[in-house]
Amino acid sequence: MTTPRGKAPLTKNTSNGPAARPSAAVPPPTGKPGQGGDLAENTAQLAAAAKAVPEPAPSAPSAPSAPFGGFGLRLAAGALRFLGQQAVRQPQALLRSVPETSAELLRIGLGKSQVAPEKGDKRFADPAWRENLLFRTTMQAYLSLGAEADRYVDDLGIEGTNGERVRFALMLLRESLAPTNFFMGNPAAIKRAWDTGGGSVRKGIANLAGDVQHNHGMPTMVDRSPFTLGENLAATPGAVIFRNEVFELIQYTPQSDVTYQRPMLVVPPQVNKYYALDLAPGRSMYEYLLKQGIQVFGISWRNPTGEQRDWTFDTYVQATIDAVDVVREVSGSPDVNTTGACLGGMTLALAQAHLAASGDHRIHSATMTVTLLDTESDGRMFLFATPESLALAKKVSQRSGVMDGWKTANMFAWLRPNDLVWNYWVNNYLLGQDPPAFDILAWNADTTRLSSAFHHQLLDLVAGNQMVHPGGMKVLGTPIDISRISCDTYVAAGMTDHITPWHTSYRSTQMVSGHSQFVLCSSGHIQTVVADPKHRGLGYFVNPETPPDAEQWLAGAQRHEGSWWEHWVGWLADRSGAQVAAPQSVGSPRFPAKEPAPGTYIYQ
Repeated sequence: MTTPRGKAPLTKNTSNGPAARPSAAVPPPTGKPGQGGDLAENTAQLAAAAKAVPEPAPSAPSAPSAPFGGFGLRLAAGALRFLGQQAVRQPQALLRSVPETSAELLRIGLGKSQVAPEKGDKRFADPAWRENLLFRTTMQAYLSLGAEADRYVDDLGIEGTNGERVRFALMLLRESLAPTNFFMGNPAAIKRAWDTGGGSVRKGIANLAGDVQHNHGMPTMVDRSPFTLGENLAATPGAVIFRNEVFELIQYTPQSDVTYQRPMLVVPPQVNKYYALDLAPGRSMYEYLLKQGIQVFGISWRNPTGEQRDWTFDTYVQATIDAVDVVREVSGSPDVNTTGACLGGMTLALAQAHLAASGDHRIHSATMTVTLLDTESDGRMFLFATPESLALAKKVSQRSGVMDGWKTANMFAWLRPNDLVWNYWVNNYLLGQDPPAFDILAWNADTTRLSSAFHHQLLDLVAGNQMVHPGGMKVLGTPIDISRISCDTYVAAGMTDHITPWHTSYRSTQMVSGHSQFVLCSSGHIQTVVADPKHRGLGYFVNPETPPDAEQWLAGAQRHEGSWWEHWVGWLADRSGAQVAAPQSVGSPRFPAKEPAPGTYIYQ
């Protein structure tokens, strides 16, 4: 069984390589996206429904819920009740904090406090927060009491998972009570109402009513109207060459005169549509690879309904192997390079382990982007993964046969409430503005469902950390042992990724037996995937060695400016064979071109 949350895992070696190590705790983010023109750009790195999320019990109010773990208002409130119990048992901790807290509040009241928002907290960017006594006092009191609450938890000595749960519950409460979330506490909202003669208030009420009716009560993140699939999203030319009940396989038209002989198959995650990897022209990973002479084939998963409730990892692994065989036949290559992102990376690793068990080498290399194979993680998704919450999550998805995509997206947003909920609350309702039109947010809103059987397996995989333990799970009848993967592996992770923390992603290099290359990007979950070289400010760290410890790896790594795609395509070129004349068309006599890309399953 896996190490209980909050306990130190074993550090001895296993037959599957070094056992999981605890990664350094990832502190909560401090930067806050703005409420103005940069709202979409700042949010883009955060807005990805990356994992399956259960819903709360029918009797519970709609509430945040962690991917895999299923926490709602009841569990968040339970964490606060636990805090209250500890406070009753240790009243001296509260008494110790009273003098300092009172003194700071007195300084605030006298206008002598130095409390200020952290750099980058644009909630308080309006000059009124500095120049108006009432607003400045309100802001300082809010920031001071919020910081004091965190110190109080430290004083109580609540550590491990319990401490993280309490801090997370306090964060939810603190962010919801920010004065900027209330009309009379937001000077920008008051000014806009005055300047528009109340028009912003009327528009805000209309926006709120529309979201209650059409968006399940959550603030809309994006205006999707400017985007059309096949035109300015998922627009890379190509055609569907294979379709079955589970997936469509798209072959993309070469964009260079010569191509490498060995092709690339991309396995996207089952959550959300595939086109985060083929975003807008100029921002598409597919387009970039094609221009570098890489032949690209991509899977587009079917969006399951209740009729596909029995789909499991067996379904998706077999589909991946089927796609590999079609790519081999069409390209004439005996083997292929592969790429998997997030949950797609998990699926790819399971397919590799299944094939490796029989000595099958039709996969030549694998790239895993923002992927966890070892799920003993410090990410917020796992905080409330208790046996009770996992059982509830299974019961919920079992009823309808699927986990609805909008629940996944809404509940995921509550993991980063200030960035993914309250920003839009202020923008849409208090300021009466339309949400931004931004390609990544448009993709994020295009949600998908998960079949209940697959969802249940995913919960069990995470709870038992099954991929770490040889034989911990079976796929297509094969006991899975990740250490059997002997091909070259490229692992890319994001330094500020709070969905798949980079320390945990790094452990994949210790689980496989082949040569590994780890690259750490300077960005978060989505920006690691959408890392077009034209994007300013990107950087990545490279170390050719993969020592056992992630921090040891980082100490020996060198930073490079630009996109990790540039490093990756060089790595791929070394593993893609000779250059040959580019194919004049897509498909083959056995697998002819059908509908043009992006196919038909993307519209489900």
